[in-house]
Parts: sequence; C-alpha cells; structure tokens
Amino acid sequence: MKNTYLLISCLLPGGYAYAQPSQTDRPNVLIILADDAGYADFGFMGSKDVRTPNLDALAADGRICTDAHVAATVSSPSRAMLMTGRYGQRFGYECNTSNPGEGLPADEEILPALLKRHQYYTACVGKWHLGSLPFQHPNVKGFDTFYGLIGGSRSYFYDPKTTDASGKHTQYQHNGQAQSFNGYFTDELTERAKQVVAESKRPFMMYLSYTAPHSPNQASPDDLKLFKDSSRPVYAAMLYALDRGVGEVVNELKRTGKYDNTLIFFLSDNGGSTTNHSSNLPLKGFKGNKFEGGHRVPFIVTWGKRLSNKAPYTGLISSMDIFATVVDALNISKKELHKPIDGVSLLPYLEDKKKGNPHQALYWRKMDSRAIRSGDYKLIITRGVDSVLYKLSDGVDEKNNIIQKEPQKAHELMKQLERWEKSCCIAPAWIEDGWSDITNGYHRRLMRNKIMTADDLKKK
Repeated sequence: MKNTYLLISCLLPGGYAYAQPSQTDRPNVLIILADDAGYADFGFMGSKDVRTPNLDALAADGRICTDAHVAATVSSPSRAMLMTGRYGQRFGYECNTSNPGEGLPADEEILPALLKRHQYYTACVGKWHLGSLPFQHPNVKGFDTFYGLIGGSRSYFYDPKTTDASGKHTQYQHNGQAQSFNGYFTDELTERAKQVVAESKRPFMMYLSYTAPHSPNQASPDDLKLFKDSSRPVYAAMLYALDRGVGEVVNELKRTGKYDNTLIFFLSDNGGSTTNHSSNLPLKGFKGNKFEGGHRVPFIVTWGKRLSNKAPYTGLISSMDIFATVVDALNISKKELHKPIDGVSLLPYLEDKKKGNPHQALYWRKMDSRAIRSGDYKLIITRGVDSVLYKLSDGVDEKNNIIQKEPQKAHELMKQLERWEKSCCIAPAWIEDGWSDITNGYHRRLMRNKIMTADDLKKK
C-alpha cells in the first residue's frame, strides 16, 4: 500500500469514496464480542442494575446502532458469519458445532487472513468456537497469535482436572500450547488483549472474544461483593468484569497513542440466553429463536473523533457489515476478496454521508425456522408450527401478529425469502440433533405470546 493519499471508490455494496490511508495511518481494528449478553443489560442500552461505565463511555465516543442484528441466533454460526462477512447458509453453516469436522470450511477466508496480506498483526483473544480440527485452528485461519479456548464455553477459573485437562477443547491455550492462569478468566483475557495492544509494532486487528456472560454463572468474589443486593448478582458481576476489561484495553490504546486511530466494534454474538439471567427487554424472545430477542443486539462503532458526538444510528445493519466496513476503511479492493460478501460498509452511513438503510432486507435460517426482515416488516416461519407477521413500528415486542390482516404482505415476504434460499443457501453441512423439537416448542409458544422472555420461560 503506497504512502500517499489516493481517492478511490470502494467496490463493496454500499461503499463510499475514501482517501487511501498511508502505511502509518492505517487504522487498527478491534472487534469486542460479548457472549450471550442481554439486549438491555448495558447502561448505554438503558440498564439500571448492571454497571457498564466503560462501555457507556465508549458508546458516548462513537455511535450506538439501534437496529443492529447478528446473522444467526446461536454462537458458532453467528461468529462464522461475522468473520466471513457472508451468510453461513452459502457454505452450509447454520447450526452450532458439537462434533469434529463441523465448523469453518478450509476454503472460507476470514477477516484476519485478508488483513495479514496487508501486513497487519492479527490476534484472537478468547473464545473461538469455529471448529476443532487442525485446519480450523485460529493460527491456520489467519491469526498470528491466539490466546483462548477452541470450544464454546469453559469455567471462569483454572482447573487442570476438568476444564483445562489435556485434550479438552475448553482448555486454555496459546497457539496450541496449554496455558495456566491465576484468578478470573475474563481478567486473564483482558491482560492478553492489553499485551497485544502494547507489543504490536504495526497496525493490528484483534478479535477480543470474551466468554462472559455465557454460563457457567461464575463471578470473582471481589466483583460479587459489589452486587450483593442485586436481583441477579452473579450476572451483574460477570458483565462488570467484562466492562472493566474493555476499559483497561481502551486505556492501553490511549496510553500507547493508538486509540484515535483504532476502529472499534462492540456487540454480542446473539441474544441473551435462558441460562444466565440476562434481559432482552423490551424485545420478545431470546437466544436460539427468530424473534428480536434472539438476534437484535447492542452494537457500538467507535473510531477516534471520526464518529463522535453523533446521535444513535437507526438504520438496519448486520454483524456481517463489520467485514465490509473494515475493508472499506482500508480501501481494500473487492478483487482481493476470495468470495463475494453479503455485508455492507457502514462508514458512509455512520458519517452521515449516505442516507437510508444499509440493508433493505435481512434473512435468517436454522433447520426448521426461517425469518425475513424487510423494511418495517418481519415474517417468521417455523415448519410444522406456524407463521407470523409483525410490523415493528407497532412494537419491537412482536405481540401483534398481523398475518390475517395483511396476507398479501405475508405472501410477498414468503416469496422473497424463497428467492433468497434458492440463490444463497445450500443444505446444512450438519444439524443439531434434538434441538429442532426444543426450538420449535419455543417458537410455538412465542408465536402465541405464551412466553415473551427467558425469565417468563423459567416461571412456567
């Protein structure tokens, strides 16, 4: 990349013309991912009982996206779509992984591999959950360094007899070598992330994938004391530790003079879960289903002063847009991408240089359930259960099913969803045995407003 500024047009969908950054001015990229966090569980999202001062400050320094969605409602496919910028249905990835061989295909390139070709230092810190075979290891898929676990969750405390036993996918490792740690796992990941910031001598891309607040529900004793009067003390303490970690990483960026030129994204991998006392209110649903509580997530984008002092952004966006936005920020040509992407660059929208929605429609599919969001309308279809249609301007709680009132709109969206499946989707490369019955049962009750949130489910 030349050390000059050249005005070129980004070739990605929804792209905008930006000056090509010099070698020294290329932005660092930091993607911070929470795990199973509730939509309402942050101060910047209105929470009163969970303390997140550092994330609130980050949000105040950038833009909050209020209509942001992940591309899958469970962890592994959501991460795959974020990292590739592509619908996972293009390569058979719509279910969680549980067996060897499941996960990222060898021929799918993820964001760090692309940035390595542009001389970026790349680091993955935290949860991987994108495959356990050697060709799927983070170091093979494009990360120069990896501190974390290959699997989907683990204890927050080191235990060589169980979680950290030899050969376990939950074992803490650095580039394939087992590691030990003292204290609390969220704090350990924060220390490794700070190390990446401090030691990187060239532009870096870091994927900081916290396991918090995913179960098991475990907090450090010191953090737990701060929330002894809370109605959900462990969960609040877990998110407080994550928030503290974000603050420490941001402070390290500022200490090293890298903050103003670091493009930062913060989001959760899916909606809050039924297992960790999270809250998705006012949304209906939770992790694993196609209601808003399953896939609408808190979402912050910060880039020094470039996006500061702006009102919340209300356009329809996807986690797949992170890939496209980074590519746009670096002015990487579409010709350098191994495969077409489905994400859209958010930069022109967040900088108020382009109006409208980055996406006219978003789609979801996992086994028996499908959904489409088109404009203000949301259609959910669960095979063998029912179909429902909502107009989200009437309420994001999705209480009022209007499919009988607007059958033509429902038919139109069904056809649009069919066209997407025919043009984009292949059969799932694997399925989650036993989960269809469980998920279909949730959808049946949610469609009939029998349950609205994870907490409602626990009361039944």
